[in-house]
Amino acid sequence: MPMKLKQKIEFSSFSSVKKIKQSPKASKPDDDLEWMNQITECPVYHPSVEEFEDPLRYFQQIAPEASKYGICKIVPPLIATAPTGVVMKKEKPGFRFTPKVQPLWVSRWTMNDKNTFFTSRKSYTLRDFEVMANKVSANKYCLSGCLPSACMEREFWLEMARGKKGTVEYGVNVDGSAFSSSSNDHLANSKWNLKKLPRLPRSTLRLVENDIPGVTDPMLYIGMLFSMFAWHVEDNYLYSINYHHCGAPKTWYGVPATAANEFEKVIQNHVYTREILSTNGPEGAFEMLAEKTTMFSPKILLQNHVPVCKVVQLPGEFVGTFPRAYHAGFSHGFNCGEAVNFAARDWFPFGGAANERYAFLQKKPIIPYEEILCKEAMLISIKTAKKDYTCDLDAESNRLVKGPFASLIHKYDGAILYLKSLDRSLNILSNLKETVSCSLCMRDCYVAHVKCDCRLDPICVFHDKELSDCGCGSNRLLYVRGDLPKMKNAAKKFEEDQLIHEAEKLMKHDTYINKGHKGGLNGVEYVDTKIQQSNASARGSKRSRKQKICNNGKVDAGTTVNRTAKRGKSGISAKRRSGVNKGNKKCRKRFS
Repeated sequence: MPMKLKQKIEFSSFSSVKKIKQSPKASKPDDDLEWMNQITECPVYHPSVEEFEDPLRYFQQIAPEASKYGICKIVPPLIATAPTGVVMKKEKPGFRFTPKVQPLWVSRWTMNDKNTFFTSRKSYTLRDFEVMANKVSANKYCLSGCLPSACMEREFWLEMARGKKGTVEYGVNVDGSAFSSSSNDHLANSKWNLKKLPRLPRSTLRLVENDIPGVTDPMLYIGMLFSMFAWHVEDNYLYSINYHHCGAPKTWYGVPATAANEFEKVIQNHVYTREILSTNGPEGAFEMLAEKTTMFSPKILLQNHVPVCKVVQLPGEFVGTFPRAYHAGFSHGFNCGEAVNFAARDWFPFGGAANERYAFLQKKPIIPYEEILCKEAMLISIKTAKKDYTCDLDAESNRLVKGPFASLIHKYDGAILYLKSLDRSLNILSNLKETVSCSLCMRDCYVAHVKCDCRLDPICVFHDKELSDCGCGSNRLLYVRGDLPKMKNAAKKFEEDQLIHEAEKLMKHDTYINKGHKGGLNGVEYVDTKIQQSNASARGSKRSRKQKICNNGKVDAGTTVNRTAKRGKSGISAKRRSGVNKGNKKCRKRFS
């Protein structure tokens, strides 16, 4: 049935969450769950076989809508023909895993009451874990089958609120994949096989040289009744994709990147106590969330006007999360899922913000952001020089690489000029060939770094105070890449191209307005806002020499970035689409 117009959710109404009134009287857990009916459902997509061909392009097409919710569900047109149990038995003989034990209650987050997931003393085969999990479900509900999803959601939060100190087990971050190697399995032979997806031509993670479990290589997640994945954001603000192989459903909750700052403030002020945070402000909350043990009711988010959505994932379905989208969830019973990260080009502004934040917190990044950005930018530069032009969709995504790259090169230019002003006889070696980790802020340095007698290990060029206080003088060495001049030329060319693009866009905008139209240009405005920010940053990157560049950690990537000006087909159910009024706004919400 088509959705009624009053039930349709525009992005503006999704962001304006109604605040739940808190009763001054204590209420029973049963009376405290009305908030579940107020959570928006995230978008669900049904791509055609043709649309399903390229995962990265498909995410690029749905991003303008789906990223506003943080998560989305994708129902594939292909099915996996090999049962998970058969695949595991045949392709992974002797497979065993040791789960984590999770407390089944909401912590007060004080020094004496913090959630900790500890390793179980028992290891399981997949079949043994299924037997144990089904027995737990049967003991609780007199059957091992699943109850309706709304009922399971209510049961989960009631159990968490009662705080009876129960525990569940969860096989988290288990090495391996359950996608079949059979040539007859259509889904496993597609590009949506999670063993292939991270290194597809459109994924920037193809440029990461080493394999990283869980990031470039998928991992398995084996759950039971009420096992949970706590609130978290992906490492380096990457995309993630999760496939449900078999078993009971999962309930997911998501918060879009546009509300990530508000999410962290709410956690800081309404979930954690000050005594457990390592530092004041959202950074302390961010570090605690990184431990992936924080589970709390979405009701807290709704009460504080933070938009949150949900979806129920069934076997054979994908759930995708967008850059810097916080998410959490729980299992309805025994199940087996698989997840991995990937990165489209619209990730780079987010990746840059994550890189600065990690440096500020002295946290080592999972992937070498600078190296990936520079390699991707130089590949674009080569194609541009050869006049290897691609479609508009790629042109838009290219600009989301060019802006951050030009900004990075300008930043290095300023830092190197400052170093030269400190020591006019500075020794410069143009033989840097690999990424080096800064010993002070843990930043991955791909373009340049400094070594001196004051420290055993190298530091990045952005530590003004440390470098100015250093008395090494002529013993200081600056290592730079031999292709730095080419990078500078590419950055300059990118800036020139961007000025031309902005002029052309302005002319089209003026023409559009003069014809009597109002508003943005079919969604292009959403992309270009971020592009303009990136290039404004590049043009204005002359920094004060007195500023400690490394402490520029509070870069805001709260604005969701999309990289397509075309809405295109999104493969949404024709049933729902038939109920959409053509006069609705451009960002109208469509569901399956």
